[in-house]
Amino acid sequence: MLSKTIRRLSQGVLLSCVPVISHAEELNGAAINPANTAWMLTATALVLFMTIPGLSLFYAGLVRSKNVLSVLMQCFALTCAMSILWFVVGYTMAFGSAPEQSDFLGDFGNVLFAAVKVDSVTLGIPTALFAIFQMTFAIITPALIVGAFAERMRFSAMLMFSVLWLLLVYAPVCHWVWGGGWLQDMGLLDFAGGTVVHITAGVAALVAALVLGPRKGFPVQSMAPHNLTMTVTGAGMLWVGWFGFNAGSAVAANGNAAMAMLVTHLSAAAGSMAWMACEWIRHGKPSVLGIVTGMVAGLGTITPASGSVGPAAALVIGLSAGTICFFMTMMIKKRLHIDDSLDVFPVHGVGGILGTLLVGIFCSPDLGLFSGLGFGAGNQSIGDQLGVQAIGVVSTFIYTAVVTWVLLKLVGLLVDLRVTGEEETEGLDIVQHDERGYDIR
Repeated sequence: MLSKTIRRLSQGVLLSCVPVISHAEELNGAAINPANTAWMLTATALVLFMTIPGLSLFYAGLVRSKNVLSVLMQCFALTCAMSILWFVVGYTMAFGSAPEQSDFLGDFGNVLFAAVKVDSVTLGIPTALFAIFQMTFAIITPALIVGAFAERMRFSAMLMFSVLWLLLVYAPVCHWVWGGGWLQDMGLLDFAGGTVVHITAGVAALVAALVLGPRKGFPVQSMAPHNLTMTVTGAGMLWVGWFGFNAGSAVAANGNAAMAMLVTHLSAAAGSMAWMACEWIRHGKPSVLGIVTGMVAGLGTITPASGSVGPAAALVIGLSAGTICFFMTMMIKKRLHIDDSLDVFPVHGVGGILGTLLVGIFCSPDLGLFSGLGFGAGNQSIGDQLGVQAIGVVSTFIYTAVVTWVLLKLVGLLVDLRVTGEEETEGLDIVQHDERGYDIR
């Protein structure tokens, strides 16, 4: 097995260094569709836009001013590192190269994109485009976890952990769900990443927060966001970029993509309004932070269902997301005192779980009475489909939690996971990067 892998690597190095011009290659007889290709080029750019600058600004505004550059640096560095890692081996671990794949991991025939030729085709678009579209998903998922350990994790430890996590958590789960693995064979419905992106990132965030421990002064000391204007700007970019995330997952410029875009927008709007209403009732005033967080909850929760439900179902999903994620955020921080700094698990983790389960209900033909409203588009009973969805949620949750814990402990043996108390007080911008985000004279 080791010799075969080494041989694949060497072949990939040679092939990647030589320009390849060959006769048109087709997969399952499909030629390149220009309209689909144009849309997917746009969608790919939109998903990258979600991470830089969208998520970067969203997270940077939520931390204290002494840590703003550290968050921006982490998101930017992860964009670079995960791109290269996806090219070298991540893509082939998730999708492989052969039509038939194993249940748990892709083959190594696409190391260094060895099988990605200039004119090869996948699902009616250039294979290179499909590969980079999936690359943007592999970029944003580890970047989401940054919010859990913001303001206290060493930059070197963050990089080491993220590299290992992409290979040992994200790539395998991606293969299970989208690359021909066992969950895909079971019929799991996850259109754009409820399990692959949001549950994995959310669970990893929860484990990281527990392993690293709370920030100095938590929960007594106030740790309010330093720049909500920056956060709202990033939130708006996330909302727009999410259309590429969900509608792009149709891999076509068709009605399915249009419906995915519509339900994504409605769920985001409903999530915002639900979170705002909960906060208004509970605290007497609606907040800007609350309404943008509700938007992210609505977007994350509709993600697995975005290709399978209609507008009315999307409204219900968004309202559920805004309400449930709001109370989960209160419970995680105020009752359990877990310092998931930027609420990654209660928003993305819980949202991913909720959306993955709800699509099993709302897609059932048992709801055929409401088919005109966007319910009942599936072909399994609620019990059967919900069972498959639950298996997907539980298996992804347990696998991610165990492997994430092991990886954090392993990295902790090699380098210190977090900065010292004195360094945390001074701020990661100066301690880790010798720079300041603001130089006010």
